[in-house]
Amino acid sequence: MPKHISKTAAPSQRMLRVAEEVRHALSGVLARGDLRDPELADTRVTVTEVRASPDLKHMTVFVSRLGQTADKALLDLLRRNQPDLRKQVARSVRLKFAPELHFQADTALDHAMHIDALMRRPEVARDLGPRAPEAEAEAGPDDAAP
Repeated sequence: MPKHISKTAAPSQRMLRVAEEVRHALSGVLARGDLRDPELADTRVTVTEVRASPDLKHMTVFVSRLGQTADKALLDLLRRNQPDLRKQVARSVRLKFAPELHFQADTALDHAMHIDALMRRPEVARDLGPRAPEAEAEAGPDDAAP
């Protein structure tokens, strides 16, 4: 296996499988509230995705707050409790090295809501709507859809 893997290469099956195991373990820890920090134990966090580095020593954890984007305070709280979370994950997932967890806000929901708002704009809806019968007649037989 090559030592230099480009950043554009797709993740391997092992990377995907381990990342999913870490996501599942971390979600369980956060859901149960098995944490030393009472502030984090009382916070509801959704782990939406985990991406693993090729060497499986670093995991990027994407989080949100039950349908909202994670704010800076939540990310700071998670980063502060990273050693405890790392230890909990290491107990659940059997790996040679306990992965270092890097937390980021998941902005996919915000992006999807923005695209939805754009698609609902009147000028876009007009362009996406069904064609008028007179426009189909003007198009002619060569322009008709198969």
